[in-house]
Amino acid sequence: MKINLKVWRQANTQSKGDFKDYTVNEVSEDMSFLEMFDVLNEELVRKGEEPVAFDHDCREGICGMCSMYINGRAHGPEQGTTTCQLHMRHFKDGETVVVEPWRAQAFPVLKDLVVDRSAFDRIIQSGGFISVNTGNAVDANSLPVPKHNAELSFDAAACIGCGACVAACKNASAMLFVSAKVSQLALLPQGQPERYNRVQAMVHQMDLEGFGNCTNTGACEAECPKEISISNIARMNRDFMVAKIAE
Repeated sequence: MKINLKVWRQANTQSKGDFKDYTVNEVSEDMSFLEMFDVLNEELVRKGEEPVAFDHDCREGICGMCSMYINGRAHGPEQGTTTCQLHMRHFKDGETVVVEPWRAQAFPVLKDLVVDRSAFDRIIQSGGFISVNTGNAVDANSLPVPKHNAELSFDAAACIGCGACVAACKNASAMLFVSAKVSQLALLPQGQPERYNRVQAMVHQMDLEGFGNCTNTGACEAECPKEISISNIARMNRDFMVAKIAE
C-alpha cells in the first residue's frame, strides 16, 4: 500500500516549523506506524536528506516515548493504543496521514516530532520520598491492603507518562497524569505519611510548569493509551482540598 504523509518538520525550539509532504510506497499492513517511519527515514537518508526525528524506545507500549499526534488524535485512531502498537492495517491505501508533535507550552518542540517532556519528571520529583522501614524485608502480610484499593492503585500505576492527556486537552492540562501518580501512592499504606504534602507539592509544580486547567471534558481519558480513569482527578482534588483545610 501507499501512504501519503504530511509531517511536521522543525529544526529546533527556536525555529519556525511547517508541514512537509512525503510518500511511502510498498507499506505492509503488518508494519507498525513507527516501522513505516523507519522506511521513510531510510529513503530520506538514501536521498541525502535529513531524516524525521521522532521519539521511540521499547516499541512495546510500555515506555510512553512514541508521542505522535496522528490525524488529529494522540497516538492515532485506535482506542487504548500507543503509536508503536498502531499498525498500518488501520489505514487505507493512498490515504493522507497528518503527523504532528504534542502541542503544549510545557512540551516545547526539540526537533520535528520530538518534544521536551522533562516537565513530567520534575512533577514526579516534587512528590518527594516515601517513608519506609529500613532493615530486613517486611513480611508481605504485615501491611494489609484492601483488594479494591490495590486494584485501583495498580490501574493508576499503569500510566506511562506519554503526555497524550496533555496533547488531547484543549487547555493542555496535566491533571490526569499528575492524579495517576498521586493516586497510586495515596491508595496504599506506604503512601500515607506524605500523602497530603505530596499532592500539594505535585500540583504546585504542575502549575509552575505551565500546564493548563482541567476542562472536565474527559478528552484525556478518551485518548489515554492505558485508559487511566478521570476518577483519579477527583481523588486528587479531594486530597488537595483536605491538605489545604488542614494547613
